[in-house]
Amino acid sequence: MDIEALNTFLTLANTKNYTRTAAQLFVAQSTVTNRIHELEKELNIALFTRNNRSVELTVEGEQFKDYAEKVITLTNASLSEISSLHKYANHLRIGCSDSIYEGHLAPIILEHQRQFPNDALKITIGLSNLLMEQLQNDIFDVIFTYLPMKKSSYHCEVYKQDKMILVTDYYNTMYARGITKQALIAENYLMCNFALQDVGQFIRNLFPRYHQFSLEIDDCSKIIPFLLGSESYTFLPADTARPFLETGKLRVIPLLDLETPIINSYMICKNSKQELCQSIFM
Repeated sequence: MDIEALNTFLTLANTKNYTRTAAQLFVAQSTVTNRIHELEKELNIALFTRNNRSVELTVEGEQFKDYAEKVITLTNASLSEISSLHKYANHLRIGCSDSIYEGHLAPIILEHQRQFPNDALKITIGLSNLLMEQLQNDIFDVIFTYLPMKKSSYHCEVYKQDKMILVTDYYNTMYARGITKQALIAENYLMCNFALQDVGQFIRNLFPRYHQFSLEIDDCSKIIPFLLGSESYTFLPADTARPFLETGKLRVIPLLDLETPIINSYMICKNSKQELCQSIFM
């Protein structure tokens, strides 16, 4: 089993067509056929079901696809790191939730690049659950998430603590003096699932069970355009909302009978990278 065979398999799984796969890989169609045949022979399973027009993954093919994607990702990450060893003093692969990156990490990384141009930083934006999985699969050296990790081979510490505030469009002044819980649940609340534990549960508990929100999104920085020019409301980390408050695009709505929990974000890294990560980010 080699990387070319895995790449061919993944391309065919996406295109579902031998001709298009051959074109994307710049090889003959017979090469694609032979690579898939050899892969199926080696694994002793059928990866695809075939008809005259297209192919579809079998159940075993679907399971193997997850494995192949991880192998390709890890291989590419390893080759990238190896190739940079002779060129850069430090090489750090960073995974980060978008809202943590925008609210806290971006200016730190920018300043570090100015001061230490011989360090190579590779940044990937993603969701907390996926970032934690990829850290354990050696795709990242350090991640910034809203979820803590308790494993002996990794260092985890609180990165930032942020206040959660209720915001709306600046020109929506209906509750400028404050809003009660009862009034809030009657308004058009836009649900952001950026916080998966206490904060997310706090928000959901405000609303009736099985409440249907008009919009749900998993990244709080992406929900802001839906607030502008509308009479909608959402909770945001104060640092995420600050630029929009300062430029007069959003306003804070005081809470009259609610007290919001603190939002914790975490830095999680390999134990071997703890000193380097703390020197850069803490």
